[in-house]
Amino acid sequence: MEITNEEIQHYAEKHSTAESELLRRINRETHARVLMPRMLSGHLQGRVLAMISKLLQPRWVLEIGTYTGYSSLCLAEGLREDGTIITMDINEELETQTRKYFKEAGLNSKIDYRIGNATSIIPSIEQTFDLVFIDADKESYSLYFDLIIDKVRPGGIILADNVLWSGKVLDEKPDKDTRAILAFNKKVHEDPRVECVLLPLRDGIFVIRKVSL
Repeated sequence: MEITNEEIQHYAEKHSTAESELLRRINRETHARVLMPRMLSGHLQGRVLAMISKLLQPRWVLEIGTYTGYSSLCLAEGLREDGTIITMDINEELETQTRKYFKEAGLNSKIDYRIGNATSIIPSIEQTFDLVFIDADKESYSLYFDLIIDKVRPGGIILADNVLWSGKVLDEKPDKDTRAILAFNKKVHEDPRVECVLLPLRDGIFVIRKVSL
């Protein structure tokens, strides 16, 4: 995943707003107790998520892939007073730990946390979203995009994580997950309903703005 110079990464973090104490603890505890801790957004990406949310001031946020809740709390920083995040994850083993963090943050009433398969949950959701964050299984990225694009308001933002996939998008013989990411990136780039910029931040984050119905 480390496609950015480590010293540059540390410099960028040093000159970005600090994490809250709770976010720092989630970071530490995730790395100490949970498998695949690099799935956590981390300091720099977390500040980017929080900044975008604060700029948008969303009423409705959708997150596909909760993990231990770090990114959920970052996205919650910009919520309107009457705002809600619907976040979902298929891993029920992390539910107790993640709900504990949401409670500590005082956000139980603002975070609608659902356990289950996102492809089954999303079609049942009727809300129109201002902001969507996709950070789940890579093979389903294109499907997630298809499921949510009509649920995003014009001018709304979709963020997709890991779109550089540790630099594997440049491999001559990409593996299965990389092929899925390549297909997703191409799909988004060619979709006339959106405008997009792919940022080489951490493992790559796609910023996608819906411009039409």
